[in-house]
Amino acid sequence: MYSQKQKNRAFWLINISGWILLVLIYLVLYYRERIADRTIISGLIITYVTGFFVSLLLHYFYKKFNYQTRSMLSLSVIVIIGSFLFSNIWLWADIVCSIPLHGVQFFLEKITIQYYISSVYSHLWVLVLWSAFYFIIKLWQEWTMQKIRAEKANALAQAAQLQMLRYQLNPHFLFNALNSIRALIDEDSKIAKRVITELSEFLRYSLVSKNYSDVPLNNEIEAIRHYFAIEKIRYEDKLDIAFEIDPLAEDFPVLSFLLHPLIENAIKYGMKTSPMPLKIRIKAKVKNSTLKIEICNSGSWLEPSTDKNESKTGTGTGLENVRQRLENAFPDNFSFDIIEKDGNVCIKLEINNEFRKNEQTI
Repeated sequence: MYSQKQKNRAFWLINISGWILLVLIYLVLYYRERIADRTIISGLIITYVTGFFVSLLLHYFYKKFNYQTRSMLSLSVIVIIGSFLFSNIWLWADIVCSIPLHGVQFFLEKITIQYYISSVYSHLWVLVLWSAFYFIIKLWQEWTMQKIRAEKANALAQAAQLQMLRYQLNPHFLFNALNSIRALIDEDSKIAKRVITELSEFLRYSLVSKNYSDVPLNNEIEAIRHYFAIEKIRYEDKLDIAFEIDPLAEDFPVLSFLLHPLIENAIKYGMKTSPMPLKIRIKAKVKNSTLKIEICNSGSWLEPSTDKNESKTGTGTGLENVRQRLENAFPDNFSFDIIEKDGNVCIKLEINNEFRKNEQTI
């Protein structure tokens, strides 16, 4: 994907090369017989060096307009108006810069209505062609970026699906859940049935949600409740969970299976570092079209393990997967922070959905 530095470098390279090529074309077509006349050649160079600097001003003018949201008709009107205005600027800048070469009297005698019209007309077409190439290159860059982003999105979607499949068929999670069910069948058949129900609901959501890119936050929270219900059987009083979900946040669209890696991470690493019971708090609210989620667990932060035999579902792969999915879906419109404070590790996530609404409208 193009960085801003690469775009700027490409603009300067193409712009300078284009103006040099234009000067060479004029020399060959119109001035090859008078190429030894320094006054003529100097005047030509002044004209097109002035044109080069005017094109920089025109570039700045175009940057004020969001071309991506405009129709071709609207863009064409902007190009014609901009080219006409700046062709006038070019003409008078060329005259002023050429005075030391030709003298004031030369221009006082030469400047007529006909000279003005013909000069603006010739400059106008140069700037119209410059503008056309400018927007063609910009649109090509944008198309390339969109293509790269789409390819990246497909790759991340495949990675996310593989990640979800791991959650759906996590052998440790299923093994512990089934062991709990087996132990409860003889001890308390009602609780055993409830665990089976919670497990089936969790797996059902895992299978259904993979068909959707976005789901309401409430669906994610319900799946997490099923997951916690099963883990609560396993850890009993060692696990203390609380939810604070603003009703306004329940319908807010989020990426499917976005929060589960964060919850799994909180339990896995919280159990290693927290005094018992492990306390997990999940908060969600909406303010000014921004969803704010906070997942806190008691305990301390553990750096990603470099041991190849250590499971990567938590601190390493899981969090990085979440960050990459957010970057792809909400580029520059989200924040993802991990804070350790007062014996708690908190993940603070903010998503501005206004950007995505505008993107879908365009």
